Amino acid sequence: VCSGTSSWERCPGKGRVKDTGKRVQFFFFLQLFFNCVAKRLRIAIVAARDGISRESSPFINSAEMDRGNMYEGKNMALFEEEMDSNPMVSSLLNKLANYTNVTQGVVEHEADEDSKRKEVKVPRMGTFIGVYLPCLQNILGVILFLRLTWIVGTAGVLESFIIVFMCCACTMLTAISMSAIATNGVVPAGGSYYMISRSLGPEFGGAVGLCFYLGTTFAGAMYILGTIEILLTYISPSAAIFKGEEAGGEAEAMLNNMRVYGTCIIILMAIVVFVGVKYVNKLALVFLACVILSIIAIYAGVIKTAIDPPDFPICLLGNRTLSKRSFDVCAKFTERNNETKTTNLWLLFCNSSLPTAMCDDYFSLNNVTEIQGIPGILSGVLIDNLWSTYSEKGSIVEKKNQPSISGSEDIKVGGRPYVFTDIMTYFTVLVGIYFPSVTGIMAGSNRSGDLKDAQKSIPTGTILAISTTSFIYLSCIVLFGACIEGVVLRDKYGEAVNGNLVVGTLAWPSPWVIVIGSFFSTCGAGLQSLTGAPRLLQAIARDGIVPFIQVFGHGKANGEPTWALLLTAAICEIGILIASLDNVAPILSMFFLMCYMFVNLACAVQTLLRTPNWRPRFKYYHWTLSFLGMSLCLALMFICSWYYALIAMLIAGCIYKYIEYRGAEKEWGDGIRGLSLNAARYALLRVEDGPPHTKNWRPQLLVLLNLDCEQLVKHPRLLSFTSQLKAGKGLTIVGSVLQGTYLDKCVETQKAEENVKALMAVEKTKGFCQIVVSPSFRDGISHLIQSAGLGGMKHNTVLMAWPQSWKQTENHFSWKNFVDTVRETTAAQQALLVAKNIDLFPTNQERFTEGNIDVWWIVHDGGMLMLLPFLLRQHKVWRKCKMRIFTVAQMDDNSIQMKKDLQMFLYHLRLNAEVEVVEMFENDISAFTYEKTLMMEQRSQMLKQMQNTASRSAPAVKATVAAAMPEKVQMTWTKEKFVAEKHKNKDTNVSGFKDIFNMKPNQSNVRRMHTAVKLNGVVLNKSQHAQLVLLNMPGPPKNRKGDENYMEFLEVLTEGLDRVLLVRGSGREVITIYS
Repeated sequence: VCSGTSSWERCPGKGRVKDTGKRVQFFFFLQLFFNCVAKRLRIAIVAARDGISRESSPFINSAEMDRGNMYEGKNMALFEEEMDSNPMVSSLLNKLANYTNVTQGVVEHEADEDSKRKEVKVPRMGTFIGVYLPCLQNILGVILFLRLTWIVGTAGVLESFIIVFMCCACTMLTAISMSAIATNGVVPAGGSYYMISRSLGPEFGGAVGLCFYLGTTFAGAMYILGTIEILLTYISPSAAIFKGEEAGGEAEAMLNNMRVYGTCIIILMAIVVFVGVKYVNKLALVFLACVILSIIAIYAGVIKTAIDPPDFPICLLGNRTLSKRSFDVCAKFTERNNETKTTNLWLLFCNSSLPTAMCDDYFSLNNVTEIQGIPGILSGVLIDNLWSTYSEKGSIVEKKNQPSISGSEDIKVGGRPYVFTDIMTYFTVLVGIYFPSVTGIMAGSNRSGDLKDAQKSIPTGTILAISTTSFIYLSCIVLFGACIEGVVLRDKYGEAVNGNLVVGTLAWPSPWVIVIGSFFSTCGAGLQSLTGAPRLLQAIARDGIVPFIQVFGHGKANGEPTWALLLTAAICEIGILIASLDNVAPILSMFFLMCYMFVNLACAVQTLLRTPNWRPRFKYYHWTLSFLGMSLCLALMFICSWYYALIAMLIAGCIYKYIEYRGAEKEWGDGIRGLSLNAARYALLRVEDGPPHTKNWRPQLLVLLNLDCEQLVKHPRLLSFTSQLKAGKGLTIVGSVLQGTYLDKCVETQKAEENVKALMAVEKTKGFCQIVVSPSFRDGISHLIQSAGLGGMKHNTVLMAWPQSWKQTENHFSWKNFVDTVRETTAAQQALLVAKNIDLFPTNQERFTEGNIDVWWIVHDGGMLMLLPFLLRQHKVWRKCKMRIFTVAQMDDNSIQMKKDLQMFLYHLRLNAEVEVVEMFENDISAFTYEKTLMMEQRSQMLKQMQNTASRSAPAVKATVAAAMPEKVQMTWTKEKFVAEKHKNKDTNVSGFKDIFNMKPNQSNVRRMHTAVKLNGVVLNKSQHAQLVLLNMPGPPKNRKGDENYMEFLEVLTEGLDRVLLVRGSGREVITIYS
């Protein structure tokens, strides 16, 4: 190639040419010159067309020559032929440097997987904005504002501390495991689902991903219910549609209000998410600000109680807490204009306003007192709130250590203005209600596509967020117990404090700070759930592992998951119809706990397997921590609700089995595959290399298949028979041989393997496929028999089809290959099964309603003839067939005793079969047998003569070729000598064929043919209509000269039978009478 310089030595032909006196060299240099000029012109034209000034160098790539000149670098010419599949390191690093993690559910999913994805430029976020604050917003929420005070009052400070510590420890251990997984390579947008599915496989990933989706969806329902509770209880109670007129009807009316308002709000939120999800993301910081301001207000209120406690008086009747919704003065009598008058409270317990009216006994016997609901942090109320106060549903909230005189309780207390408990409380219920308050730790990993450095931000931000929220929760427990009276803490809806939010009474400067802040935070959390859950479902659907949800992978043109949003809103409506926040919380706790459990399991499995790809940047993890986190998640599931836990596991198990049965095959290099490999390796090392015990013996098959010129299986019924014999148990290796060299047959080998595996799937044959390429078919079969299998998992039985066209010399699987295969299986101490008329064997869809499986037990070679019918009758095809065993008695045998002994033997073997002894006495050899033997030997001799003739005529052919090429090959034969040799060979052939017709058969062959004919006649007489006949297969002769006669003997032996299985045992016992 011309370099473009003026040096005539480097570019010959550009200046003067050195006269070397050689014409060839001159023309060579001239050709180089014209090539160089043509290339310069081509580059100049392209540059002029583009209007770009380019350097006039022949090495600059043009747009039209990129493909041809991509690898013109002279330094790497040695590797240029492989650069299509193995790119240069520089280009690889350039692609990695420009890698873009796009957010989940955007436009790139709409494109085909093989098309180029457009690079979406999104603003990259750091640890604080991208991970810490989203986690903070998702963890702190509705439970903190609406239920934490009630949990502290019911369980006491100590048990509440244990509940919160357990839940926070669970999330912290899960965050450590998640950090290890998230920092083990690039995590595309998809968060926890991506991590679990790629670590534990598509089955676990799909099951846990759908459970996590359900948890997120029910979390949205919980947030919406919390929003409505704040609205109707604390902001605008008059907005309630349903009113509780009767005693005890308020709870039912509240549930109906929840259902109506919840349905309206979920429709409104779904519309907002559908129209513009970007507005939801923009409002996220506003909602987070509301949460932070509310928490600051709580801490400020605690500090204020030490200086000036707020005035929130609580009215007690005896030791019972009264609801202030129905009266204003906490007293029985009041002084008005120097007159003593009864109050509204009196009217609630008495039948009239007169002092002499008949009143409730408890009201009459006890005084009405007033105490401070917020006595302050220095009041010492913490001691009273240390211990739990669990109660039954409908019981009255009572103050401990308060004097009280019990009355007769003749009048029901249901209509009295007491504060009642709405559910039965105990430790495990509170765990289930509280746990959702610590979920949300995946918020950072779900945004992994938007982070500058996800491997650094996710661990740091998540662990810091959990530490912060854990401190907030634990400190709030202590502060609530130290500042608020116990009866107020146990008052779930703040009825004793004029219907105020209990935690709001503690806040400073006003309870409305908490009410408004919690309202907006729960609204925001509900919108976030309705935004995130459809995208999670869309990611699962687009992975294609769960076929029935693939429709939810589609959406709007910009990738918004429309169908997934509709399904999410419908499932969320189920939670709304439940209408109770306390009943919805344990449901989503189950799904989140299951997700966290499998995150810990994924980390533990990857760590214990020590796979080469497991190299997390986050180093502060250990498999014991992951295992502890997994155990804690499982324990919390059953602590929260054992029946919910079982239902959640059942749902996950059903999804797992469905994906395993119908899902798409995905190979993600997951830990379960690695675990399977390790388990297989361990099991293989444990399996003894020697033969197994007789009780454990079963046929481990090597199935030899024949392929046609298009690499399709010639006899598919052989695989059907394999699946019927094995029923999915034991080892099955399906092998075949291609003739040639592997370099030439590489493509054909892959095609053959695909075809065989496809047929195995159709025939439901569970096993392995092995295609061998060998220069000769005979050697390939030998290699399979010797080397198939691994360690102790090797085949002990070879199954093959009878070569129907063995008499045709052009058949590649000729009788010689067949007989050699029989000899090699015997030498390898392996059993051999030969299926004759295999195309007449039943398919897996056929069913025999009647018929017999006949076993002809001629010689004992290990009992395999007994075992095979038993195994076949386990399959539906052969289940209704009866088993019959025939044995042959000679002249000196006692046939009656033989039958009794055989029946006893079968009884000990626990086999049900009819027994018959056939007497086959010696008699004279028939003329038919003699004639058949003679024809067999004549045919064999004729074939040998033909082969000899072909081998002798080879020199004559060479001479003829030599005569045709007198210039190139030296003549070694004269014309006269060639003619003489030709006549000589002709005379020899004529005399040889005359000898064939004058020959007499070999007496040994006559006796063998006599046995075959006699036995065939007996078998036809008894088993001609049997569904399957099993026969002992005689061994080949020791003298290899009689191999072709051996094939004839087997043909005569099985003549006239439809389905025959010739069985040759391995020489060892395979069935036993012992337990």
